[in-house]
Amino acid sequence: MASSEQVRALLKSHLSRDDEHFVSVALQIAASTARNGDGKLAKELRDLADRIKAQVHNGSQTKAVPITKPTGELAGLLSVSYPRTRFSEMVLADETRNLLENVKLEYRASDRLESHGLSPRRKLLLVGPPGCGKTMTASALAGELNLPLFNVQLHGLITKYMGETAAKLHLIFEAMTQTRGVYFFDEFDAIGADRGAGNDVGEIRRVLNSFLQFLEQEESDSLILAATNYIGMLDGALFRRFDDVIQYLLPTESQFKQLVQNRLKRFLGHRIGWKALWKTADGLSHAEMCRACDDAAKSHVLQETAQITTAALNSALQHRTKKLDLKSPSRK
Repeated sequence: MASSEQVRALLKSHLSRDDEHFVSVALQIAASTARNGDGKLAKELRDLADRIKAQVHNGSQTKAVPITKPTGELAGLLSVSYPRTRFSEMVLADETRNLLENVKLEYRASDRLESHGLSPRRKLLLVGPPGCGKTMTASALAGELNLPLFNVQLHGLITKYMGETAAKLHLIFEAMTQTRGVYFFDEFDAIGADRGAGNDVGEIRRVLNSFLQFLEQEESDSLILAATNYIGMLDGALFRRFDDVIQYLLPTESQFKQLVQNRLKRFLGHRIGWKALWKTADGLSHAEMCRACDDAAKSHVLQETAQITTAALNSALQHRTKKLDLKSPSRK
């Protein structure tokens, strides 16, 4: 018969959708059964494992339906979605991509790591300028791991009443234990600001203390992501509580070219002046570059032009640059 450790590994691999490990554990159980003298049952188990493996390779395995929406008090604290985004859709620095791939790999092999006294990285702090992929990362991790994405609604979390915000935060951390998923705290500086700052508010300080305590004690199978555009505002104690800090930067010239080619591959002309375009685009975020590409594509469709030219794309980029300059006149 299967040992308790094998049953545990089987269930955990099923929950994490790690099909290869699920089949591997099933075959281990079949081997143990054969050694115990029950050859008939061992053969049935091997046959079933082979059928599962064939279904996985043929892409016909039915995926579990994610959980329903949060109810009760949690309905005002969490919004849920079921993303299909993948890392392959993102244009990232190699270091950032490698870190995210390692997070995915460790999570899928969490039972293997835990059997050696190790823990997968589950608590991530995402830092960098707006529009550079932090929010998309939360969607991509959920999509890659086939998990629901829970966005924490700060407007429902933070209240003016003493102790109420911490109580709501406690509900969210309880939900992480009860419902496995990716829990995303966007604009995290709203609750993670430095407690020693001069404009510190007493209630927010208590909320941060509660968050640090909950994060320290949290032992669920969920992933916890917090994102901020203002790393300098965060309290120093936060960095010790997260398993890793992932930094996002504005696109490089090569990343800009890759992003445009991915976004406009159906419309782009063959003769594109990349140097001229980069001179205009330098300083824009991934999100602004994507919007400029969409602007150029819409103009192409509406005007029924043959292809998107360098001039048309440059015009769209200039529009986005001017819009950004209105927000930050000293940007350049």
